Amino acid sequence: MLDAQRRLFLQRSLAGAAALSLMPSALAGPYVPPRAVRVALAGCGRQGRDLLKELANFENVTVVAVCDPVESRRSSGARRAGEVNAYDSIDALLAGEADLDAVFVASSTHTHRAIVEACAARGLAIYCEAPLAHTVEDARAIAAAAAGSAGVFQSGLLGRVNPIYKLANKFFRSGSIRSAVALRAQWNKKTSWRASGGNAALLDWKLDPKVSLGLAGEVGTHQLDALSWFVRRAPLSVRGHGTIALHDDGRELADTIHLDVDFGEGLRLGYEASLANSFEGTYEVIRGSMGTMKLAWTAGWLFKEADAETQGWEVYANRQQFHDEEGITLIADATKLAAQDKLKDGVGLPYPPLYYGIETFLKSVTEGADVACTANEGLASTLAGIAAAQAVRSGEEVKVEEV
Repeated sequence: MLDAQRRLFLQRSLAGAAALSLMPSALAGPYVPPRAVRVALAGCGRQGRDLLKELANFENVTVVAVCDPVESRRSSGARRAGEVNAYDSIDALLAGEADLDAVFVASSTHTHRAIVEACAARGLAIYCEAPLAHTVEDARAIAAAAAGSAGVFQSGLLGRVNPIYKLANKFFRSGSIRSAVALRAQWNKKTSWRASGGNAALLDWKLDPKVSLGLAGEVGTHQLDALSWFVRRAPLSVRGHGTIALHDDGRELADTIHLDVDFGEGLRLGYEASLANSFEGTYEVIRGSMGTMKLAWTAGWLFKEADAETQGWEVYANRQQFHDEEGITLIADATKLAAQDKLKDGVGLPYPPLYYGIETFLKSVTEGADVACTANEGLASTLAGIAAAQAVRSGEEVKVEEV
């Protein structure tokens, strides 16, 4: 087949299958809001630094202030944002900044409620990192504050905004792998979660069982949300186990965990997370009767069963080998790339997943676009994360509360 014919065939096949042409924004340059947006950052730790880095990509968006109770972090955050005003609390920030449009909440999980309630009372748009809170009471209070506010509220669960995950979700809902038969996921990163320097009580909050949900909640909430979004149902119950496999430094929270999550109707998730080993990093797997999807946040693959029907475009799709399995790479904007004979150029994401969370939030704030992940959706996944954390600590089955 001639190159021109090949490109035309592939373009038509992809479009006809509605397969790989779903996210035109994935190839576009950074989003530019239609009006100026003034934002503040609450929490200048690692996630706050990542937010500042991604916010710098957006024209028409100005970070005007930051707040953090730890002086070294807030001064560092202020420098990163361009020598902006720095405050030691959200109350001081709101008192000192009269002209704000939105606040990004990236502080420790157990401090989210007070910050969200203060910002919601002022009618500000709020982007709140997930999990929303460390207790059921606080999580429900955040959802209630968001419901009672005039401002936009977006939960920082990034699977729902990731172009690759959105593409895979379209595949899944179109029946490309038929019904889900099993779920698997992991988060492995060899690190201690222990901060260096002083202020250990504030900086090491993730290791404090009184305020932290540990691996099951602080990390697992994000992956539980992504999978719930795919299968369109929330977990019903969780069994868990945890151990200290490496970091025997006096901590109480497990550095390695295993979860068995019941989604009902025979569908279960096997989940593991560890601070003791980094092998294979982070991913989710959805196994269906006609194929399997593997999603790894910046990449995704479709593995078709031998008896699955073909639709023509697979012949020219980009592929990767995994031992004895061959995966079709999930590429956003593949129709456009196919027309240019540049399918391989589309593998992966041009920006980190966090960028797309910020982009969708800004579109909701400035254009009235639908919120990508609402407060109630964030609440549902937070309740699942809280139940998972309780299951790890107790070693017993824990029911997930309903929204």
